[in-house]
Amino acid sequence: MSAMRERFARTASALVEADPRAAVVLSDISLDYFERAMQAHPDRVVNVGIMEQTAIGVAAGMAMEGFHPIVHTLAPFVAERPFEQLKVDFGYQGLGGTFVSAGASYDYATSGCTHHAPGDVQAMLAIPGMRVLVPGHADEVERLLRGTFGDGVPTYLRTTIAENAASFPIEAGRLHIVRRGTHTTVVAVGPMLSRTLEALGGADVTVLYATTITPFDSETVRSAVADDGTVLVVEPYYAGTTALAMRPALEDRAVRVASVGVPRRFLHQYGQPEEHDAALGLDVAGLRRRLTVLLA
Repeated sequence: MSAMRERFARTASALVEADPRAAVVLSDISLDYFERAMQAHPDRVVNVGIMEQTAIGVAAGMAMEGFHPIVHTLAPFVAERPFEQLKVDFGYQGLGGTFVSAGASYDYATSGCTHHAPGDVQAMLAIPGMRVLVPGHADEVERLLRGTFGDGVPTYLRTTIAENAASFPIEAGRLHIVRRGTHTTVVAVGPMLSRTLEALGGADVTVLYATTITPFDSETVRSAVADDGTVLVVEPYYAGTTALAMRPALEDRAVRVASVGVPRRFLHQYGQPEEHDAALGLDVAGLRRRLTVLLA
């Protein structure tokens, strides 16, 4: 079980205990973490079983009654399977809620394509008004969940097994400046930061840490990128996804943008997440090779 997922469950349970508006809707995932909360508050912590569309519908009903629902299951089953319900029940109606995933992009690699979700963030970006958060450390999961809870904005929060070596004082909606260099800017997303920094070594580049994909921090990225500069994005999902969210901030500049992420193809091999990272060039060695070429 990932540290991010454990911290999420602990934080959500604490919110339920402290705030009568907090509700949790589960789909047969992480039940052991919520056992105490379910016993103490059976009216606000419910398990609907493996019925993800129903989970979103139940959460929307709770939101309409003044609660802030937190829906939790694996990434393909919260971001993709109930996409229509997310779009209509929350996006169209302007309801607030938090949708917390685990297992992306291929943490459950041994379960095959049904449990892969490198397209989860891309799907969520298709819903107008959906905020997308991609923390890189368990501490950041708690900070982002508490910082956005109850603000009326539909929010997707993505947790993974992979983590950075340390957390940063991030906040929703802002890029964190890790270091400043010249001409080239590297945007590392969520759990890709530590391996990106190791791959870059002492390269003279600006490094920005992104944990909010939308709304994207246009002000910071514009201040960090030269008018004719280069932006390299290292992301833990389909390559090019973050560039779509970042594009409005840079569309008036002659900026070169290159993306390093999960290739847009089905993964037919089984194995551990680390083995997929290595095969796809997303481990430290692979990133070093790819970034060296892009920085040349």
